[in-house]
Amino acid sequence: MSSSFAGIQRAGATMLASILKARIPNSSSIFLLRSLSLNNLNSVSKKFPSFHHRSLSVRCLSTSAVPNSYQRPPSNQYGPPRGGGYRPQPVQRGSPVTNVNQVAPARQPPVEEPLIQGNVDTLLGFCREGKMKEAAQLLSSLERQGVRIEPSVFLALIEGCAGAKLVEEAKRVHDHFLRTPFRHDVYINNRLIDMYGKCGSMADARQMFDRMPERNLESWNLLIKGFAANGQGEDALHMFKQLRQAGGRPDGQTYVAVLAACASLESVEEGFIHFESMTKDYGIVPGDEHYVGLVGVLGSSGHLNEAEEFIARMPVEPSSNVWEALMHFARMQGDTEMEDRIEEFLLVIDPSKVKPKPTIIPAITPKPDVKPLMTRRRTGLNMIEGNYKLNEFRAPLIQKPEASQMKEAGYVPDTRYVLHDIDQEAKEQALLYHSERLAIAYGLISTPANTPLRIIKNLRICGDCHNAIKIMSKIVGRELIVRDNKRFHHFKDGKCSCGKGEDYHLPMLKHPNFLMSPGFRPVLGLEDESDDSIY
Repeated sequence: MSSSFAGIQRAGATMLASILKARIPNSSSIFLLRSLSLNNLNSVSKKFPSFHHRSLSVRCLSTSAVPNSYQRPPSNQYGPPRGGGYRPQPVQRGSPVTNVNQVAPARQPPVEEPLIQGNVDTLLGFCREGKMKEAAQLLSSLERQGVRIEPSVFLALIEGCAGAKLVEEAKRVHDHFLRTPFRHDVYINNRLIDMYGKCGSMADARQMFDRMPERNLESWNLLIKGFAANGQGEDALHMFKQLRQAGGRPDGQTYVAVLAACASLESVEEGFIHFESMTKDYGIVPGDEHYVGLVGVLGSSGHLNEAEEFIARMPVEPSSNVWEALMHFARMQGDTEMEDRIEEFLLVIDPSKVKPKPTIIPAITPKPDVKPLMTRRRTGLNMIEGNYKLNEFRAPLIQKPEASQMKEAGYVPDTRYVLHDIDQEAKEQALLYHSERLAIAYGLISTPANTPLRIIKNLRICGDCHNAIKIMSKIVGRELIVRDNKRFHHFKDGKCSCGKGEDYHLPMLKHPNFLMSPGFRPVLGLEDESDDSIY
């Protein structure tokens, strides 16, 4: 039997030699290679130096490609090459390719956006109407058509994106601007920094600032102002320090932004140091906006009496703007006596600064045939941008929720922000259905991980939601940016850029418009956060 097997091996080697000598590629006899021993292949290699048995590894027999003519897969998908070839590793579970011999489908080319009919005038019309998504699409279409876009059109696009606070459209406009011949224009670059600051994306604003080939003092002022407006006072003061170290000379607008940064940090001492340095070091005469800024530094930290004394000692006559700022902070801190006193004074010097007080309507039992007069209230509305879509959320009907993970992280519902006459359990459930929480929940399941979420809110965020979102940011490990009708809130790692704790918005509850007495129904002058829920 051994002699028969040896004869089969010699016959196979002879056949292989004849195939190689005749140079017949892709012969059906290649399958006989599997029955040949390695010694016979080595003996054939000595007779035919051009033969390498590694190049005759198992391959698809329906192709006429020569050895090593196919494209190798990337090295990050397979292991390092060994012996001149490559070795596929096992396909991981969950991979779309379940068989190593299966050919993965070809990647489809990116689908281009359809061309939008229109011209530059149509583009400007979109900007005036606030339709920035359509404006960005039309800008792409005009660029592909070879239409030249003038700098004035880009300024209109930048202003529209800043007003709508749409970051994705702002980035698209910025990308188109970088392909223009006037991309190094300092004035337009400054407008881009201001745009990103108003959109709440200070990382893009800082990147824009760092990449500018040429800067001026306005570039520094806009960046410092953007950091201060977004509650990042430490970054604003750090940039102000860099400006002085670089030999720059601050002006009055620089110190307005610096005082706003000190107000966001509630740093009274540092605010006074910069206010005095403005005149002592640079000879800048304080203007009305600087006095308003220093009142903001005192008022935001709760030093209302000190702010009033500072106004009384001003070397110039205080303007109505200064008194209005103090009245605003007195309302925020719940000092109704000071608010009423300043309001009466403003009625004398400038009645336009005083808003009409809300009227109190007695609750009269309507007759059966008379429809009750219903007052219209603002409904809590939130918008979240993701996957190139702008989604809108309103508060739904209340159902029994489960918030065990939030409670384990330390969340305790603060029912003081629910002004409806319902039981304690219903109040806790109502808080969980505020519209900003629904928007955040949708964003967490519909956007990639480790990316910031941007929420636009039409009302002021309540204190309970402020505390809850801080806990959410710590649980999910993402930055949650909420823009209410007052300011930006950057929630990250369980902290907020505004620096407020659990008492955020709490002084507003002391306002007399929030007090309800039996037999009366108040029409709230301040925006009621309970409007986020529909009962």
